Parts: sequence; C-alpha cells; structure tokens
Amino acid sequence: MPRPFSLLAAAVITAGLAGCAAHPDPIVDMHGVDEEIFARDWAECESYSEQIEIEKGAARGAAGGAVVGAAAGAISGRAGDGAGYGAIYGATRSGLDADREKRMVFKRCLRGRGYRVLN
Repeated sequence: MPRPFSLLAAAVITAGLAGCAAHPDPIVDMHGVDEEIFARDWAECESYSEQIEIEKGAARGAAGGAVVGAAAGAISGRAGDGAGYGAIYGATRSGLDADREKRMVFKRCLRGRGYRVLN
C-alpha cells in the first residue's frame, strides 16, 4: 500500500499543474482585428478547450503509474514506495499532456476562425 504522504504529494503536484498551467495564452497578431469579435471568439474557443479535463487525466495517470511503480517496487520489496512514486510520475505526466492538448485545442480554434496565432 502506498504511503499516505506519497499520495498526498501526487495530489498536490496534480493540483498545482492544473492551476498553474491550465490556461492557454496564445499570442495573436491583432493587426486589423475587430476586438469585439475577437473577444467573443476568444471566449468560445476557451470554452472548447475547457472540455479537456486535466484532473481526470491526471487521476488516470496516477492510477496507471501506481500499478507500474508497485510492480517495479515489488522487485526490491518496496511495492508501496514504488506505487507512490509511480502515482506521482503518472499524475504529473498525464497532467502535462492534458494541459498541452488544451492549449493546442485553443490555438487550433482561433486559427480556424482566421486569426494569426504566433506561438
């Protein structure tokens, strides 16, 4: 069984990733852009990107990482520690992947509406 500290660390890391990295911030060339229409498009594209749920992906990553970590830790007789470290890695990796996907959806949406996204 993983130590409570390991699971707590995974939860804290996941929450930090979701809070800090979740908001996509594309840089858009505003030359010739109607700011009122842009604000509406921005809000709509942002709502599409919000459909990607970072927390759920991180939870699935933590579960998968815990299984792999426990198996690896069992070799040394420390399955619980391995599961804890695996959960932290899995949650972090999945959270970062989901955040990257969220930013890509947001940028694709803006590009699809004709904006020049520079980053």
